[in-house]
Amino acid sequence: MPRKNVSIKLKNRISELERLGQKLQAFGEGIGLSKKCLFQIHLAVDELFTNIVKYGFADHNLHYIAVTLSHRDGKISIRVEDNGIPFDPAAKQTSELKDPLEHCKIGGLGLHLVKKIMDDIAYERRGGKNVITLVKYIPHT
Repeated sequence: MPRKNVSIKLKNRISELERLGQKLQAFGEGIGLSKKCLFQIHLAVDELFTNIVKYGFADHNLHYIAVTLSHRDGKISIRVEDNGIPFDPAAKQTSELKDPLEHCKIGGLGLHLVKKIMDDIAYERRGGKNVITLVKYIPHT
């Protein structure tokens, strides 16, 4: 299957979620992703992007977040890069849903969801940037 790549550079503003969503939708439709798979990827990327915007920068200045979507060999890879505070979501302890939702502590549920939805999550700090890679294997249809 041919490789398909799409990149987008976003400002560290929540308002950029709409552009990100449009790019994800076009990418998913372009490679024939199922609605379920596209929904899962959209949910995970939205959560990650939102966390970066809300908690990733020590100032309120304009920063950019680069998102690259790749499709190859039955998998989707999503690379997210930012120059924010070092943060490894793969190593972060997340909340578990052992108790009813109203008894769960606030925080960590979004990353828990990302880890459950995606097949792999990797982190590295490279050149002063956080580089997070999410992987989703696509079932053969």
